Amino acid sequence: MKKIGPILLGFILLIAVWQLVSIMGGHDAALFPPPFAVLNALLMTIKDGSIFDHIQISLLRFFSGYLLAVVVAVIIGLAVGRLGKIWAVLDPIVQVLRPVSPIAWSPFIVLWFGIGNMPAIVIIFIAAFFPVLLSTVAAVKKVDATYLRIAANFEMSHFNLLRKIVFPAAFPMIANGLHMALGSAWIFLVAGEMVGAQSGLGFLIVDARNSLSLDLVMAAIIVIGVLGLLLDKLIRYFERWVAKIWGGQSA
Repeated sequence: MKKIGPILLGFILLIAVWQLVSIMGGHDAALFPPPFAVLNALLMTIKDGSIFDHIQISLLRFFSGYLLAVVVAVIIGLAVGRLGKIWAVLDPIVQVLRPVSPIAWSPFIVLWFGIGNMPAIVIIFIAAFFPVLLSTVAAVKKVDATYLRIAANFEMSHFNLLRKIVFPAAFPMIANGLHMALGSAWIFLVAGEMVGAQSGLGFLIVDARNSLSLDLVMAAIIVIGVLGLLLDKLIRYFERWVAKIWGGQSA
């Protein structure tokens, strides 16, 4: 309850400021919908079930792209993190590609993968891949050399070294990359669904905007924000669970 109280207080404060701005700002309700109009639009989508369909599709795309990016990035990061010469070749390539917005690739992505789920999944993959890769490589490089010497004394195989020593020791730093990647991927999920998608929360925003239903646009934005908060809490619980198994400190 101690943690829930400040969260509820923050939401109440936000709604109060929102209502105050809508009253004192002199904006047309159709252009800047007040909280109760947005709540009514949200309740209508809940009543007809359409919002749940969009949420389900968006979460499916998000987890498909995000989890795939995490697995691929962690595997590559663990593999090349201890191979300085190989990473010296790959690092400039990564640094050139990393700043490019995933949306910049959208013309090619739509041409290569068509419309539907794949463009959004690919955009999410790109958004999540680089933060996890870079954090994994950096974490592997900072693993205490004492652990590596102990593993060498026990003549551990390279695979067991990565699985039993390097990954557990590097995970706290990798977790920072997971946080950054989650936020980036969730942001670009919406952008990805605005490109070649006919469903999902991003599509709902575009469709509502085209019909000038700005109350529904705002409702979709709120749903996206709340889901993003829940996803962040979920990954924090995952970190604590892993840290508990390995006997480390919780995040």
